[in-house]
Amino acid sequence: MAKKEKKKGLPASLPNRQGRKAGLNRRDFIDKGFRFSIAVGLIGIVGSLFKKSQAKEYVWQLDPSKCTHCGRCATSCVLTPSAVKCFHVYDMCGYCDLCGGYFRPSSKNLTTAAENQLCPTSAIERKFIEEPFFEYHIIEDLCIGCAKCVKGCGAFGNGSLQLQVNHRLCVNCNECAIARDCPADAYQRVSIDDPYLFAGFEQKKEG
Repeated sequence: MAKKEKKKGLPASLPNRQGRKAGLNRRDFIDKGFRFSIAVGLIGIVGSLFKKSQAKEYVWQLDPSKCTHCGRCATSCVLTPSAVKCFHVYDMCGYCDLCGGYFRPSSKNLTTAAENQLCPTSAIERKFIEEPFFEYHIIEDLCIGCAKCVKGCGAFGNGSLQLQVNHRLCVNCNECAIARDCPADAYQRVSIDDPYLFAGFEQKKEG
């Protein structure tokens, strides 16, 4: 019988270099795949954030010059209390002693007693400055956006009390419930870079 030839090469106890190389390739492949999946995930997150920012490029705002003070801003908003608040444009204010936006028309005494106040939630703070001037400050947490003070200020004052959508509170719905219910069509989309509108007053822009 022919003798079997002995295979020349490395002892069997040493690792096969080709097999080790293949093992490294597999690990490299898994490592690269893992890093690739992370990169794809990050791209997805960045993309969704970009889309979200693009979706909020425009926001809802109320045009005070069209507002009829119907009271629906207080009741139609998806938030309770409403995201619509009274803003005080101090540059327009006359700092009146008899403020049409603060006192009820039937008030006989010009005091801060609740029965004399037009606001149903006492959201306006009256502060004496000097005779005969008073300053009026809106307490945001108490304001419900009912527009009673706005109507009174417009009728008997300079119109410095105005309703606006407060963008710290508004969730910027695709279809604004207040805009849908507004009888005066006073709501519109405005740029997020210039999100507030005030009637009779031009805001000073930086730049």
